[in-house]
Amino acid sequence: MSFDEAETQAFKDSARDFLTRENQGERMRRMVSTQQSLDREFWGKIAEAGWPAILIPEEQGGLGLGMTEMTAIAEEFGRAYIGDPIIPVAVQAASLLTELPGSDLRNELLEGIASGSLVVGTAWQHRLGQIEPECKHDAVRQGDVLALDAEFVAASPAVGADGWLVLVGVGEQPVLLWVPASQAGVQAQRYERVDASNMGALSLQGCRIPAQNILGTADDVLRAIRTSLDRARIAQAAQLLGVARQSFDSTLEYMNVRVQFGKPIGSFQSLQHRMVDAYIQIQLLDYAIWQALGLVEQDQTALPMQASRLKLRAEHAAGLVTRLAVQMHGGMGYSDESDIGLGLKRAMGLASELGNARSHKKRYFSLIDQARQGRRDDQELPADSTHNPAGTQQFPKTADWDEMPEDVFRQMLRSFFKVHYPEHLRHKASRLHWHQIKDWYKTLSDQKWIAPAWPKDYGGMALSPDKMIAYIEEQERYGVGRPPDQGLVMLGPILFRFGTPEQKAKYLPPILSGEHVWAQGYSEPNAGSDLASLSCAAVLEGEYFIVNGQKTWSTLAQDATHMFMLVRTDKTVKKQAGISFLLVDLATPGIVVRPIKTIAGDEEYCEIFFDNVKVPRENLVGEVNQGWTISKALLGFERLFSGSPKHSQNTMGIIEKIAAQTGLFEDEAFAADYAQLHCDVADLSAAYAAFSEIVRRNEPLPANVSLLKIWATETHERASLLLLEAAQEHAASAGFNTYAGPNAHTDAITVEDVQMPLYNAAAAKIFSGTNEIQRNILAKMVLNLPT
Repeated sequence: MSFDEAETQAFKDSARDFLTRENQGERMRRMVSTQQSLDREFWGKIAEAGWPAILIPEEQGGLGLGMTEMTAIAEEFGRAYIGDPIIPVAVQAASLLTELPGSDLRNELLEGIASGSLVVGTAWQHRLGQIEPECKHDAVRQGDVLALDAEFVAASPAVGADGWLVLVGVGEQPVLLWVPASQAGVQAQRYERVDASNMGALSLQGCRIPAQNILGTADDVLRAIRTSLDRARIAQAAQLLGVARQSFDSTLEYMNVRVQFGKPIGSFQSLQHRMVDAYIQIQLLDYAIWQALGLVEQDQTALPMQASRLKLRAEHAAGLVTRLAVQMHGGMGYSDESDIGLGLKRAMGLASELGNARSHKKRYFSLIDQARQGRRDDQELPADSTHNPAGTQQFPKTADWDEMPEDVFRQMLRSFFKVHYPEHLRHKASRLHWHQIKDWYKTLSDQKWIAPAWPKDYGGMALSPDKMIAYIEEQERYGVGRPPDQGLVMLGPILFRFGTPEQKAKYLPPILSGEHVWAQGYSEPNAGSDLASLSCAAVLEGEYFIVNGQKTWSTLAQDATHMFMLVRTDKTVKKQAGISFLLVDLATPGIVVRPIKTIAGDEEYCEIFFDNVKVPRENLVGEVNQGWTISKALLGFERLFSGSPKHSQNTMGIIEKIAAQTGLFEDEAFAADYAQLHCDVADLSAAYAAFSEIVRRNEPLPANVSLLKIWATETHERASLLLLEAAQEHAASAGFNTYAGPNAHTDAITVEDVQMPLYNAAAAKIFSGTNEIQRNILAKMVLNLPT
């Protein structure tokens, strides 16, 4: 997305400086205890700082900025736990007015909001839990006056506002009115809110509003209200992110100094893991907000789905973190003398406004279901491609993929898959062996699409993160199988960084062509998560390393021609310091590969035995005894690959296929579970895109890539369990099973081995370092909790 990171940070720093000039916690407690409706003095300071003017055009005295800047400010307001109506006024009301046709009244209201002279609220809800605007027949036109009798709930701000933008119905037509607080017949009653936010009921009885107060009519009004509500929800998500971050930071600091049983409580592993899970939720929300802003910037029709998605993630993240913060602070967390309780209250307040998680889960499902129906309708449309005289479809081998519109890029992929991918290999639950998938691998290689993440200089597509996500999503929707790809996703990036020119020239082209198929040799019988304890030895004798030992759990090694492996080259130093990284031809004498049958009944893993195997010295990557540095980089790439959304998306595709066939989407409970899972996968995609961009810049992956592996594998597990629910009695049936549609004779579909995703998810939580080890890494290296 097009935003200036430094400029955004400057907005945050400015807001934080402003908000920390006085004790906001004390001010909030005072407002709650006195039930003060609106702190006008503080609002004047907010206006002087320019925050209400962010979204207002310059022509009306505003700053003419966008949601990127607004979310930066909202996050800092969340950090301060304040309940002042910055979002209801500066986002909801301001956005609503800017979406309406120009008029003197509209301009006057916008100028008043920008200057701080007017606090403008909105009133559109007739019942609790309503999340979409509805037009009730509550106004009658009498000449130049509208006669109103209407009741609204959850008007915000309520008491203390100068007036409200009110949605009424005149006959069949929606009308938006400006109703001043001084108007006869207007009564506002403020709810007693625990977080000092200003919300209440608005009663309009016998009001006579001049027709000149009409701001807009017809469907334009409903569209403008919906847009303003969804922008407000995105800003709410950013404010909840701030609440969560402040609560988390305060708790992290407390855990380092609070001593129990003679140790800081932050050293207790059980508490560390809970803090890591809270950290993951915060990071997911952060990634999701930035991805959503980019998607909406590219396509405004994405706004409703992204707003509901963010509201779901934000409510969960802030709720989890603030509840945990109260518990971790013990008695002080329950005391009103501490600001920690304010965080919990503010999280509850924001979560309840403009629709809670239950409402948005239902809305989100409705939106993704519409997208699913639309995708099904246009699935077989021809791609934007040319045809040769024989009529065979041609696809570009190279292009400026970043400049290609995403819908065109996706359609190109769909058509390519339809033309070239073997129908009998679609939606395979198990890993495909080389003899099954090699023709497809070579088809992609010939098309120059086999390495979407590789730089173009090395024969890749160099896809940007958003195009990479699109590539993955379209693969999984079509059911494209995963080939043996260790060379593509692991060894290739290692050679880019650590390989010699000769090694790159020798090994990279055969990876692309499929001439070389690579396996990984890391784990050993007594060196799994504790990888540094490996003992497979390599002794340098002249121009050869002599390798003896064993590797295990090597994926599809029986199909591989080569292996990259870690070996012990020095037993006299610290165990991490005596490791080297070798490339080995598996046809070398002295190597035996034995497949291992998994609980699924297939032979996905192998153990490999090395007996005096001679490996040329030139196959050493990096320096002798420097393999641990390379191994950590490769583990980062492996965790990035393990964190790909493709595994969950593949399983989601199978769920969708069965649920659509059997009518399960009509079950509200199932639909809610599916919506939450869809949201989880979307947020996984956002996190994956963020880390992919780091790799694209050829920078080392940071330690917090471990969060990606945790979230991806545990999301995949949840998807696998929902698949078993969808399969119903076939959850334990092996092989191909039939799911009948409305007409069992013509509509039946078959799905193979619905248990496989669960087996795969269980394995994924183990390899690349178990999820518990990943949590330990995050606790130590990212959160810096005491050992």
